[in-house]
Amino acid sequence: MEKRLKVEDMTCGGCARKVKGTLDELGVHADVQLADRTVTIQFDEQKISLEQIKDSLEDIGYEATE
Repeated sequence: MEKRLKVEDMTCGGCARKVKGTLDELGVHADVQLADRTVTIQFDEQKISLEQIKDSLEDIGYEATE
């Protein structure tokens, strides 16, 4: 499945790397776009849910919305 999430609190390169690193650890392919504060993710719904992904980003301080 592919989704695009808005991550308003992602304001710098360090933030983008932290978001990408967290998603990589979850096995989620992520294309982070710092300029528009979005991340396009590709993931297997059989392995991880969108809610789990959002919760993981929230755990590191970023709110992701659709």
